[in-house]
Amino acid sequence: MNCGTVALIGRPNVGKSTLMNHLLKQKISITSRKPQTTRHRILGINTSERGQIVYMDTPGMHNSEKKALNRYLNRTADTTLLGVDVVVWLLDGLVWQEYDEIIFKKLEQAGLPVILAVNKVDKIKEKEAMLAFFADAQKRFPFEQLVPISALKNTNLDVLENLLYDLLPEQELLYPEDQVTDRSERFLAAEIIREKLTRRLGAELPYELTVEIERYEEHPGLSKIYAIIWVERMTQKNIVIGKEGEMLKNIGTEARLDIERLIDQKVYLQLWVKVKSGWSDNERALLSLGFND
Repeated sequence: MNCGTVALIGRPNVGKSTLMNHLLKQKISITSRKPQTTRHRILGINTSERGQIVYMDTPGMHNSEKKALNRYLNRTADTTLLGVDVVVWLLDGLVWQEYDEIIFKKLEQAGLPVILAVNKVDKIKEKEAMLAFFADAQKRFPFEQLVPISALKNTNLDVLENLLYDLLPEQELLYPEDQVTDRSERFLAAEIIREKLTRRLGAELPYELTVEIERYEEHPGLSKIYAIIWVERMTQKNIVIGKEGEMLKNIGTEARLDIERLIDQKVYLQLWVKVKSGWSDNERALLSLGFND
């Protein structure tokens, strides 16, 4: 069988998490319209009659390293290229950005087969422009294949999957057939809570908060989850809680319903908001909060 690992890379907010979720036909990675929603390397495992593809969703590759968190995200994205079999480089348009030149250099050093996938192809009206862009891309780098896709609308995802199987080595399954991720339910619960926070809050605040599961108790027919939302300033705490606690209540309800769907069981979810000043620029604080990929 054709089995192996595939790294999904690209700039922030190009649709890597959405792509992996649709390839797996279930939600493993959280998504939002805000860049840098993905903070960890997350495995999504798809087993079929042809074999097994282990997708690695990664944080977006970006220039900024002003904080310890930014440096962590870049390290996580870079180290994903070590030891994988194939790379899918995802773009969301027909324009090269400044940071793409750095990605070209990283891929040259890695020496791996690379598929270039242009996402949101349904929004590209001029097909001649896409052909011209692909011709230019092939001159810049020896891509194995160039594929126009729409992750959200499932356009050409079967084509992409078949190309990946063709590039993977023949070997035994890497994971059991029924396993879909390497992450625990505890981790996924924290991510779901952070997704609801990211989607509901303003442009800047999501980058200065994180979620820590303090306790995760499994009882017959009920899971009890106690989580802390860490922010950096008291003003942020007030925003997350909202007027008369309304914001936190709504976030908790949305998260609880999603977690129940995930684990197929009733959930009791308790959220607290606490301040940990400067956590996003403190290497030791990051490690204590689970940033250890």
